[in-house]
Amino acid sequence: MVTVQKRPGGAGVRRLRNTSLQLKIVMAVTGAISVLYLVLHMIGNLKIFLGRSELDTYAEFLRTVGEPALPYSTLLWIIRVVLTVSIVLHIVSATILARRAARARPVRYAATPKTPGSYAARTMRWGGVIILLFIVYHILDLTTGTLNPNGVGGAVYDNVVSDFAPSRWYVTLFYTLAVVAVGFHLRHGIWSALQTLGHSSGARRHAQKVTSTVIAVVLTVGFLAVPFAVTFGLVA
Repeated sequence: MVTVQKRPGGAGVRRLRNTSLQLKIVMAVTGAISVLYLVLHMIGNLKIFLGRSELDTYAEFLRTVGEPALPYSTLLWIIRVVLTVSIVLHIVSATILARRAARARPVRYAATPKTPGSYAARTMRWGGVIILLFIVYHILDLTTGTLNPNGVGGAVYDNVVSDFAPSRWYVTLFYTLAVVAVGFHLRHGIWSALQTLGHSSGARRHAQKVTSTVIAVVLTVGFLAVPFAVTFGLVA
């Protein structure tokens, strides 16, 4: 016996598509905010190669910018609030879209071949979990100093060097795993955002893939340069 499931009417389908498009736009915009933050954060991290004074001065500048008109650390708190809201909206939108896609997907057969789309979706899911766990650890480590061996407020250079010391190779390993997950997430996410916010022809689709790959690789290498340099004694 075959059970035929009644599909929603045309108006309902259109509303669903419209809200799905809106959610994709939210994901694209919040993703762009996160990418911008990552670029600026990477540039700040790389100041460690200029020495202790440069990095610590930069960190203090982020806390004092706007004074005396603005209270201490105002800029940092604005960044944190905007980034937190963006991440929450990104996760919520992704979850809703994933559930809708799962409901709309037909029943799978045992021999259904794996497609690039399903691979990307799986990568985004496990990558998102790793990134979320890493964000929590990163805050406790280098923001609050709770898990950092040095954990001195304002001593950013010394905190980073203590964190990725050779004896703490497992921290570098976890950091590498998380950053690589970020790279994969960025590659697919930027490509999807470019498709959502723009037109996607054959030639343009190739350019979008190249652009997303280059951005993901640059950010991955930039973020990994610091822990590897400390772990292997290039920065001490």
